[in-house]
Amino acid sequence: MRIIFMGTPDFAVNTLEALIEAKHEVVLVITQPDKPKGRGKSIQCSPVKEAALAHGMEVYQPKRIRDAECAEKLRKYEADLMVVAAFGQILPEEILQMPRYGCVNVHASLLPKYRGAAPIQWAVINGDRVTGVTIMQMAAGLDTGDILEQAIVEVADDETGGSLFQKLAEEGARLCVQTIAHIAAGTVVPVKQEETQATHVRMISKEMGSIDWQKPADEIERLIRGLNPWPSAFTKLGTKTLKIWGAAVIQDEQYAGYAPGTVVLADKKQLVVQTGAGQLSLTQLQLEGKKRMPADAFLRGCPVTQGTQLGGQNA
Repeated sequence: MRIIFMGTPDFAVNTLEALIEAKHEVVLVITQPDKPKGRGKSIQCSPVKEAALAHGMEVYQPKRIRDAECAEKLRKYEADLMVVAAFGQILPEEILQMPRYGCVNVHASLLPKYRGAAPIQWAVINGDRVTGVTIMQMAAGLDTGDILEQAIVEVADDETGGSLFQKLAEEGARLCVQTIAHIAAGTVVPVKQEETQATHVRMISKEMGSIDWQKPADEIERLIRGLNPWPSAFTKLGTKTLKIWGAAVIQDEQYAGYAPGTVVLADKKQLVVQTGAGQLSLTQLQLEGKKRMPADAFLRGCPVTQGTQLGGQNA
């Protein structure tokens, strides 16, 4: 099948590679323009562009896919299908209707749940036991198109945003190739989404990582895992930012009288903090300007005493 592929981050690379391995003719790869990144602001291309160039594919990087000139260019490729995976721009109706089989999207949730840009992290943050991937026939709305096929993925107890990202990227690539085969065979039966069941999730921001110690321990622990590796959960130790990469929930009534954010136990091996309900043992930490390390190594280099208040007060 002649395919135009649209994608930008690592998540989309898995699908592109799977299409190539399945011997589809990827006639064009569309990705976001190169952008400055890091302290040096050096120009870097997207992971999808890197993968496409490694295969000798033609790459197109429009600033606005909705510009009329984009539709004109894409029409010349006479694609049977467009496959979209985390592209980052909304396609106009003209492009959606252009290919013989339209446009399909690889979405990392079980639609209609978690429409929007960050379904992977929110599945962890919200404590879901299962999530999955949907291959959707794209329509004009945000993730509103008909469901073509879905696959369920279990969420492990220690799942992070990063580990679930990889699981769903791999499952999405597999399911996309399977769905295209079914489209070609004429065996796919589109199913309309149940609008009454639809939920939307907002984009992840760095500010979301700021820990509110008034919240329950289990909720904070899920936030820490969901925002790992980006943008990470953090608090303040004195005037410095303290990133927290791992934590374990504890329920010990002897500490219940302490104010949330208070270090209730700090010895050679563990650092335990009171929350709004229960305690958190911080297992992986990274102080501003330092490397990430386990609690015992952190405490050897940065002694913390019982009664220290995290969050910028009395530290």
